Amino acid sequence: MAVGWLNSELKKTVPQLKIRLTDFYPNISAFTYLSDSCDNISYEEQPVNAMHVPDDLKGLRTQFLSLHHFKPNDAIKILQSAVNSKSGIAVFEAQERSVPSILAMVFSPLSVLFTTPFIKPFKLGRVLFTYLIPIVPLFVFWDGVVSSLRTYSVKEMKSLVDGLDNKDTFNWKIDKINTKPGVILYLVGTPKTS
Repeated sequence: MAVGWLNSELKKTVPQLKIRLTDFYPNISAFTYLSDSCDNISYEEQPVNAMHVPDDLKGLRTQFLSLHHFKPNDAIKILQSAVNSKSGIAVFEAQERSVPSILAMVFSPLSVLFTTPFIKPFKLGRVLFTYLIPIVPLFVFWDGVVSSLRTYSVKEMKSLVDGLDNKDTFNWKIDKINTKPGVILYLVGTPKTS
């Protein structure tokens, strides 16, 4: 899983790293698998709403490939929640609203076909709905195109931050990095130190 790889890379420079997985719809079996395979990963079994994160969950908040699922007012609530609790937030998107990004999604079904046998833990249903009844590749294609069309641009992310109360109490970095073969858009907010 990508979380496991990212965790091992981050631990090289931050050996004391602790990760707590949360979701509004927690996938307990996936969370358990990661927690069992990585001694520094734990998870919340109860749903966590990113717009109203409980006070006992401290630390840097991260969202990978998910901000585009939220309408602007809800995206602002997510960012405002981080500002209100003085918690850093880092948002990453691996697509953008552009022709090259949308065209890249044409190849996403092929990547599903090639990577499915290597996904752990093995599930018969995943194989069935990938190869015999190819619902998964079609869904991944559709989701990728829609995600590209809904992803906030750098300008739009800056506009979200401009709508926050007390935004000046944070340092904000909002930009994109061109990579091979795509792009990473990011929004990082960290509390200012006095």
